[in-house]
Amino acid sequence: MPGRSLNRREFIKLSTLAAFGFFPRQYRPFLPLDEPLTPVGIGRVTNAHLRLHKHASYKSEVVGWRERDELVEIHAEIMSPSGPRYNRRWYRLTGGYAHSAYIQRVDDARLNQPVSSIPEGGHLGEITVPYFHSLRPVKGGGWEKLYRLYYESVHWITGVDAGPDNRPWYQITDELLRVRYYIPAEMVRLIPPEELSPLGRDVPEKEKRIVVELKSQQLTAYEGERVAMQTRVSTGVPSNGPTVNGIPTDTPPGKYRISLKVPSKHMGDGRITSDHTAYELVGVPWTCFFVSTGVGFHGTFWHDNFGTRMSHGCVNLRNQDALWLYRWCSPQIEPGEWFRRGVGTLVQVV
Repeated sequence: MPGRSLNRREFIKLSTLAAFGFFPRQYRPFLPLDEPLTPVGIGRVTNAHLRLHKHASYKSEVVGWRERDELVEIHAEIMSPSGPRYNRRWYRLTGGYAHSAYIQRVDDARLNQPVSSIPEGGHLGEITVPYFHSLRPVKGGGWEKLYRLYYESVHWITGVDAGPDNRPWYQITDELLRVRYYIPAEMVRLIPPEELSPLGRDVPEKEKRIVVELKSQQLTAYEGERVAMQTRVSTGVPSNGPTVNGIPTDTPPGKYRISLKVPSKHMGDGRITSDHTAYELVGVPWTCFFVSTGVGFHGTFWHDNFGTRMSHGCVNLRNQDALWLYRWCSPQIEPGEWFRRGVGTLVQVV
């Protein structure tokens, strides 16, 4: 959590993660020896390249780079007067300052106690380590890499088997392609049903509405005239011409209804690939579609830059906000359901 030092237990935990191979390269500090190195958090780089600046400003000198999926120690969190205005949060890293846009906080990464069986139909599970390249068995024996799974992504766990290390591995069934792959069971937290129970059941459905303001990049959920939740979001970046699929990438203004809810969604090109740089977002959590072209609300684990346009049309939310909205809006969906269609809560994009 921001603003606190990691205690001894957390350092031990991170050492355990390192032993599992989550740290892609050896940590090599190059700060002056008299500079304090006590971290207040851990982050994962989510972009192909992350610039380090001499000061907490895009105008300052670039003094280094970090690469996608590199784990970085965060030594301080700074609200920079240099902006940008919509997101002033910068992090002091080893060697310089980086804007928070493409750093996912993974402070609470941990391992879990596996279970021996999974209910028929599957159970939702959340990844609790910074990342892990899933594996799938190949004909004739052996294993091959498939999708890289990320912290706080959500997946359908459909079985338990012995993995290549003869320890329990969970089988994941991809929501879109129905391919199956595996991840060590310790890296997944099975989500209890009570965390998915509906919110606002005592509020008449006709009094619920969701308003997305494109100019301010803000979402407000109303119960009558009362604000039930308000948060910054990232809507679609307008395209500069025809798109490959013919669908504009900006979020279209208008009045809609939530029509489909999916707790775990595979977004992107829909390819079977082990290339972690491909446009494949597996396990996108808490998706609520409201436009027939595939525009919806959902959680986001690939950026932390809310308050400005970032998406291909959807409304990006922080994962905890997306879960709240998923539980609050209709149509209601039960914990074991892979999807639910219906004519649900009113959505106004203005």
